Amino acid sequence: MAKHAHSERHFLASETVRDVVIGMSDGLTVPFALAAGLTGAAAQGHIIVTAGFAEIAAGAIAMGLGGYLAARTDAEHYRSEYRRELRETEETPEEERREVRLILTEQGLDEAMADTVVDALSRDPHRWVDFMMRFELGLEKPDSSRAPASAVTIAASYVAGGIIPLLPYMLIAEIGLALRASIVLTLIALAVFGGVKAWITGAPPLRSAIQTVVIGGIAAGAAFLIARAVT
Repeated sequence: MAKHAHSERHFLASETVRDVVIGMSDGLTVPFALAAGLTGAAAQGHIIVTAGFAEIAAGAIAMGLGGYLAARTDAEHYRSEYRRELRETEETPEEERREVRLILTEQGLDEAMADTVVDALSRDPHRWVDFMMRFELGLEKPDSSRAPASAVTIAASYVAGGIIPLLPYMLIAEIGLALRASIVLTLIALAVFGGVKAWITGAPPLRSAIQTVVIGGIAAGAAFLIARAVT
């Protein structure tokens, strides 16, 4: 009988999806609110489009920079904690060994097995610190290329999301009709975005699509009302 290799499907790019979610969700809602607010002020179509693209450019830069700084902060925090843990293994090794032993016994290992693992880990300072970083502090080592990749992903997602609510204003001359088309297109984009995100991460697609539409719709509606109030 032929044997089939066992394969498992795991999702390993959660940080990238998070960046896409951040950029796309803001890109869909903020330019929509701006365009809708300008529509309420009876602005002309080309003015709405120009203002929308200016906002997309500014928003993409700001969001990308925010993602870059956040990723850099995560990396700097990890390095700081790593140095602290390494210093503690050198200055108070018995206390650190006790902490490792406690972590292992809490995970179900008996004391003899825990002592064996502790002895093995303590022979290699870097493996020892890696263990403490992950299981004591709950920190994973950040990817060294994370900061620029996060900035580009968030910025590109913001641009992609921001263009969608502006498309009707570029294609439809009548402003009121363009606004209604923008609302429909934005809601459809939110639903598709939520469903695709769920499919990638393994969550129920329909529930995620509905949640994304509701949350995004509330955010866009609130932003629209504020934009209308100040225009």
